[in-house]
Amino acid sequence: MKITKKEVKKIADLAKLALTDEEKEKFTRQLGEILAYMEILNRVNTENIPPAYHIHETKNVFRKDQSEKWLNQDEATANAPKKFKGYFSVPKVIRKG
Repeated sequence: MKITKKEVKKIADLAKLALTDEEKEKFTRQLGEILAYMEILNRVNTENIPPAYHIHETKNVFRKDQSEKWLNQDEATANAPKKFKGYFSVPKVIRKG
């Protein structure tokens, strides 16, 4: 499967990326190489191979479900530079427009 510059441009537009002509050329070449490698992998006979969901054997590590002592509100905000009614007070970061 070959990818064209036009397809790269369409993908870039969908991702809202502004690419230069050099970048379009580079990505066309790189994506073409990736697709060519995928074609090679598709030719490998995997008929008797069980699916592998991870290359390493995984094991979940669980801790005991025990309640622990947590900080109360006064302890949690004790070192806060600014507080308001027992909560952290931070500068507003969301602006309209």
